[in-house]
Amino acid sequence: MRSLTRSAVTVAAGVLLGSSLLTVPAAAYGGPAVPVIAWEGCGPEFPGFDCATVEVPLDYDKPRGATTKLAMARKTATDKNKRIGTLFMNPGGPGGSGKYFVLGAASSFAKLNERFDLLGFDPRGINESSPVRCFQTVAELRTFFTNEAIGKVPYEPEQKRPYVDHFRKLGPHCTSNAQTASKHVSTADVARDMDLLRQAVGDKKLSYLGLSYGTYIGNTYASLFGKNVRALVNDGTLDPQLWSSGWQIADDRTNSGRSFDEMLNVCDQAGPHCVFHSPDQTAKARWEKLADSIRAKPVVVDDELVDYDYLIGFGAYSTYGPGIWRPFLNFLVQVEKAASSGTPVTTNDPEIKALRQKQEEYNNGNEAYYVNQCADTEYPRHFAEYDAIGRWAEAGSRFGPSWWWSNAACADWPVNEDRFAGPWMTKTAAPALVVGNYFDGVTGYNGAKASSRYMQGSRLLTYAGWGHTAYGATDCVTDHIDNYLIEGKLPAEGTVCPAAPNPFLPTTQLNTKPAVSDLLMTLRK
Repeated sequence: MRSLTRSAVTVAAGVLLGSSLLTVPAAAYGGPAVPVIAWEGCGPEFPGFDCATVEVPLDYDKPRGATTKLAMARKTATDKNKRIGTLFMNPGGPGGSGKYFVLGAASSFAKLNERFDLLGFDPRGINESSPVRCFQTVAELRTFFTNEAIGKVPYEPEQKRPYVDHFRKLGPHCTSNAQTASKHVSTADVARDMDLLRQAVGDKKLSYLGLSYGTYIGNTYASLFGKNVRALVNDGTLDPQLWSSGWQIADDRTNSGRSFDEMLNVCDQAGPHCVFHSPDQTAKARWEKLADSIRAKPVVVDDELVDYDYLIGFGAYSTYGPGIWRPFLNFLVQVEKAASSGTPVTTNDPEIKALRQKQEEYNNGNEAYYVNQCADTEYPRHFAEYDAIGRWAEAGSRFGPSWWWSNAACADWPVNEDRFAGPWMTKTAAPALVVGNYFDGVTGYNGAKASSRYMQGSRLLTYAGWGHTAYGATDCVTDHIDNYLIEGKLPAEGTVCPAAPNPFLPTTQLNTKPAVSDLLMTLRK
């Protein structure tokens, strides 16, 4: 099943890490013991990085009971004399690896790394942190999520009930196989873990940068531990009320379509520099005609079937950032050729092939996503509700259903008793910084506005451009975030950073500094 994520990192790594699992005595009041972190080198693949594994309570209601492991990595501050402390980082998902985000992305945060140790940890139940496994083998997992008869977004009426009937089996299957561990993987427990790690690294207050779903961790931490905040940045921000209540679709149904349409508008503005521009019609009209054609009759490009589900999934993926726009629109031109000729097309375009391979990869992300999302959020239980909301999602845009239907896997999945679902209104010890893009197709701008309202005294920084998350998109955004995290200096109220130059124009006119959003592009939940 191809489905969308709020972001995850595609950094590959296979280092086996060993470290002692040490703790100091528990506090006198019987609270959780603060781990002692035994840092070791991460191996020759990651010079200059330290890795460790620690144990934390599985159930914070029983802080001296069973434990679960957290895997993490850090890049120590390069200016030891001016070191501020530790900057905790999370790239999103749910299911994204904070550990490998730091291992792969530290160079994108060079200014912050001068003053902070950059630290990322895999949230409990995910990747190397005592991963919750719903299947005995990878073959079983693949069979469930890539069921050829079921595993499509159900755009047609006859596909819908079989889809829901299939994916609702995941909850009982997973909670039965994973047993106790699956009952303690909520975002609230992730926030509790992070506060324990804050103590373990010796910081009196938390400094945090959360991207995408990582902003939900940020809002949760602010609600549970607001007095412990030194500096907190949410970038690519979710509305925590929508997310926790199961109504994120209220934003998703229109947001991806709006951001996709903006890509087509920017294409038209670039004229002949954009391959999908036409002198006799808008790029939007050309897209609508092509999408209707593929819905009626799929085509073959590079020996793979391109049907409507595939086309829409790839289109939604393009809203992750301008780095995908050019190869995606090149791909549309090839699909158009196949549709008009009625014969298969071979592109021999390495950029197209690279993106399509990334889109089709399976990296265990589906399982990791549901372990957390279904634990946090109460979704409908009945097919009729899924069907009604699915039709409402499709009325919002072509991309609405691709965000909605995969939630059917949560239909029979009990939420965790220790989850946090509000109230979200809170006041942090230091004001937070919330960042939102006008055209973020994954987490809409309204989410940033809502998050800023919930954290009293926070400041909203707006980027008037495109892509999922804003750090690295322009110097304006990056400098404001860096200055806030390092100096505690908030941008002036109402600050809007201008969009980067049109990405379809010749590259000599573009800011070549890579955006962090380029590290957050994946279709896997």
